Amino acid sequence: MPPELWRPTCELWMLQLRAALLTATRAFFDERGYLEVETPLLSHDIVVDAHLEPFTVADAADQEPLFLQTSPEAGMKRLLAAGSGSIFQVTRSFRKAEQGTRHNPEFTMLEWYGVDTTYHDQMRLTEELVRHCGTVIDKCPNISGAQKWSNAAFGRLSYDTAFPDSQSGILELTIPQLQALVAEHTTLSEAAHAIENRDDLLNILLAECVEPHLGKPHPQFLCDYPLSQAALAEQNAADERTACRFELYIDGLEICNGYQELTDPHELQQRDQLQNASRTAHQTDSLPGAKHLIAAMQSGLPKCSGVALGFDRLIMSLTGLHDISKIIAFPQERA
Repeated sequence: MPPELWRPTCELWMLQLRAALLTATRAFFDERGYLEVETPLLSHDIVVDAHLEPFTVADAADQEPLFLQTSPEAGMKRLLAAGSGSIFQVTRSFRKAEQGTRHNPEFTMLEWYGVDTTYHDQMRLTEELVRHCGTVIDKCPNISGAQKWSNAAFGRLSYDTAFPDSQSGILELTIPQLQALVAEHTTLSEAAHAIENRDDLLNILLAECVEPHLGKPHPQFLCDYPLSQAALAEQNAADERTACRFELYIDGLEICNGYQELTDPHELQQRDQLQNASRTAHQTDSLPGAKHLIAAMQSGLPKCSGVALGFDRLIMSLTGLHDISKIIAFPQERA
């Protein structure tokens, strides 16, 4: 092993900046009455998501598999059901096969749930938090490319109207129409007509045609995703095709994912089945789900909305640094 690989990939001032941002974040939520909590990193529960792959940990003394959590969601909702009130957590999360300039398999997650709040409330709170963290960045003398925005509210764009050449709305298009858009507008043009899953087609169009332009030059929320792409979000009463879900983008980078949370345990079990069916179709193993979360929801999960924010990505977006290795001390190749 080359001797220099023991060193962190980020500089000392970045560690100091991270510490200042964590202090500011905790003060932000404390001032708003959110309780800081801790939940297990290693659990029998795992939230089923068609596109997230957890790390599995074998234990010879335990007949059931254990999972490193892709987010603290299941544990935090158990606390909500137990009467915790509004809560937040800064923790480590783990996602297999996610590595690159924007990803590391182990990363810092900031997640929070506001009791009796809507996803519109949480969009406003998210904007307040991002601007609050921006004031910390402004005091850092080592940052030359920090983001500067106007006082105008962060933009909001509906998923249905965000796509190119879909003036009538993307959600009404047929699979052949979506295949035609993929063929015309993406790098997968030759394979477009072999892709027959609606969500796969939408995800390709989103990744190649929409996401690179979102949040430029001003942060922007993408709202009201298709119901099939929001397993743990409530159906949108204003448009039953969609769910109460949003993501925040800054300079083309997704920062967070927010839901007005599903509270019906029977609906969650049905959606878990659909997510596992999608995993099987994509040749990934099905997941057992979160039995403790189901039991908690059966006892009564309060009306709430939650946000999962990638803390490392937030720092990247605010500092203008484009490589996660400059934000964290030890990425996987040096862990």
